[in-house]
Amino acid sequence: MTSHYESLQQADSYRDAFKVEPPAVLGERHLWPRKPGFCIRSVEVPADTSADTAAVAPRVRELLPAQWGLVPHWVKSASDGKLRAPKLVVARSETASTSQNFRDAWLNGQRCIVPVQAFYEDDWRSGKAVATRISRVDGQPMAVAGLWACWTSPEGEPLFSYAMLTVNANSHALMRRYQPAGNDKHMPVILGDGVLDAWLNARVEKAKEFMRPYPAQSLAANPVESKADKVPKGLF
Repeated sequence: MTSHYESLQQADSYRDAFKVEPPAVLGERHLWPRKPGFCIRSVEVPADTSADTAAVAPRVRELLPAQWGLVPHWVKSASDGKLRAPKLVVARSETASTSQNFRDAWLNGQRCIVPVQAFYEDDWRSGKAVATRISRVDGQPMAVAGLWACWTSPEGEPLFSYAMLTVNANSHALMRRYQPAGNDKHMPVILGDGVLDAWLNARVEKAKEFMRPYPAQSLAANPVESKADKVPKGLF
């Protein structure tokens, strides 16, 4: 299960890759469960009261500050959400529409894109975990499909959160190497550059068509030197 990724650390990456304005503060580079990050969702443009009310409202992408680790809207307390969030950083695409934790977000079309520079998985082929950084071969950011949610505290304060969607990778030429032996292998759903708006705005019944493994030849895997230094030397 992906539980560590790198956020974008260049403002222009948000503009160039995702067509959204970057945040005023880019935030931490290394993201772990319950850390504050960003996701991108689709929102309606405010209505023009002078326009034809029968017209379909246009939609735009919005960068949303949110916690990584989904907090379902129905949790009873902040402490309950805090306990759940680390276990809800990813949602398996096979069960997202039926899982109690993710079902409402999926059925309500609360889809998002998580901007990711790289994510980390453990390679267990040697018998011990070797942390490995996985990125696009071309160095461009990855658009990972996700779900977002909003929990409201008893005091009326909203907490936005998100989870990454994953897809089975048992037959994937690269990603089948990672995660403990004997487990089903999963990888984040990395969207193609030309389908971002289609993913955000698709009808619910069409959403699972986007749940596909990303081509292995388009990904690069670099073992890192230690748990304390998770970024391979020479990359930055």
